[in-house]
Amino acid sequence: MQSNAVTIEEYIGALPDGRKKAITKIREVMLKNLPAAFAETISHGMIGYIVPHNLYPAGYHVVPKQPLPFINVASQKNFIALYHMAVHADKPLLSWFIAEYAKRSKTKLDMGKSCIRFKQPDQIPFELIGELAVRIPLKKWIDIYEKQIRK
Repeated sequence: MQSNAVTIEEYIGALPDGRKKAITKIREVMLKNLPAAFAETISHGMIGYIVPHNLYPAGYHVVPKQPLPFINVASQKNFIALYHMAVHADKPLLSWFIAEYAKRSKTKLDMGKSCIRFKQPDQIPFELIGELAVRIPLKKWIDIYEKQIRK
């Protein structure tokens, strides 16, 4: 479900109370842990953390006018989604995350290529999300991304 919100505050304000609390907490975790070089914005109808054009002028290869995405957070119909682009592109990161999730969560991991789905907002492993956010610095993300698009 893409939102038509223009600001992050508008996006969060439109959420039901249970989702609002969880998304706000994920946002706090992102802002605390992500390196300052990443920018927070509304991206693809959800909260996005991107590489700004001034740091990566080429932008997103599919639509170069858009900045390079890194992490998005969305309230979907049946779950809260965390889209982490590097989890799909970096096998060691994926392996680390799967192992750590099993140690730290009471729920089974529900994951697509880059989408981590949380059906129970009170079961979100916020500390693990913070560690995931900080594991790939901006420069490393750009390197991983460029290797992927060259394939």
